[in-house]
Amino acid sequence: MEHYLIAALAGYACGSIPFGLLLTRLAGLGDVRRICSGNIGATNVLRTGNKKLAAATLLLDLAKGFVPVFVASRWQADLAGLVALAAVVGHCFPVWLGFKGGKGAATTAGVCFGLGWPVGLIYAAVWLGMVALTRISSLGSLSAVVAAPIAIYALGHEPAFPYFVAIAALVIWLHRANIARLRNGTEARSCCTVSDPLPARLRHCPISRRGAAANTGPLHASRWSGKWPPSARPRRDMCSTIHPTIPRCSARSKARRRS
Repeated sequence: MEHYLIAALAGYACGSIPFGLLLTRLAGLGDVRRICSGNIGATNVLRTGNKKLAAATLLLDLAKGFVPVFVASRWQADLAGLVALAAVVGHCFPVWLGFKGGKGAATTAGVCFGLGWPVGLIYAAVWLGMVALTRISSLGSLSAVVAAPIAIYALGHEPAFPYFVAIAALVIWLHRANIARLRNGTEARSCCTVSDPLPARLRHCPISRRGAAANTGPLHASRWSGKWPPSARPRRDMCSTIHPTIPRCSARSKARRRS
């Protein structure tokens, strides 16, 4: 019984490392929890505009699920499912952040690969395939976590099956707001929803009332030069029709540059 507790604590400790938050702070992008969905996962890190940082977050979130499950499966196979569940719970509810973490999709991918590479490949194929078809990240995550327990049972990992059913239930519950938007047809395909906060690279715009009130960051009003630096320039496909402030910001900043 004691080794089950140790295994669960070790899995939770690995899963609770908030790589998304740590990397964005080290890169000088501030607190990722203040951007769009407020999660610490790779999808929200991508919304800072830094693709390399988002890729690093994705890989590290995968690794923190893969490593403990891989070690547990080699040490004592029947512990792998418990460690997998503990790692995902650690990512979703890290004690260091007041039990407010990510939604567990990338870490679930990691624990699937840790349990067995065929399970991981099925998870990744369903995830990437659904995103490629729909361009909706949350739909890819939901489809993959549903496919994972089915693949685990079909491939003969019966001891881990109930734990992965619990993981799927947890991830689906954490995506309940996304599911509601999917049902209403309002889930965003590329970035934020109407109700989400302004992205970090746009919230500092001096034309924006939010940015002027915050008066922080590289583009606050006292240092506005009339140009967006490359790290802060909004893309045409990101939020331009979602936040009513942004088209106004873009139009006025263009007028300022022409003058």
